[in-house]
Amino acid sequence: MPDRSPTARDITLAVEELRAALALHGITLPSLRVDLPSFAGTYSPPAGLVTLGNCNTATARVLTAVLRKAAAER
Repeated sequence: MPDRSPTARDITLAVEELRAALALHGITLPSLRVDLPSFAGTYSPPAGLVTLGNCNTATARVLTAVLRKAAAER
């Protein structure tokens, strides 16, 4: 069975795509990045996690509004 674990490149692209999508809505998550320790953990397969990071209340509210609007449009 082939290994379908995300590579560092896969996770980096996911972070870049998420950052760009958020920017379309004027949203910046200051700590958005690849969580490198998740590749060294004991997860099997390696998790390749994305750290969404900290944001202020205003950013959280804008993000919530964008997500709710997108859900309503589905």
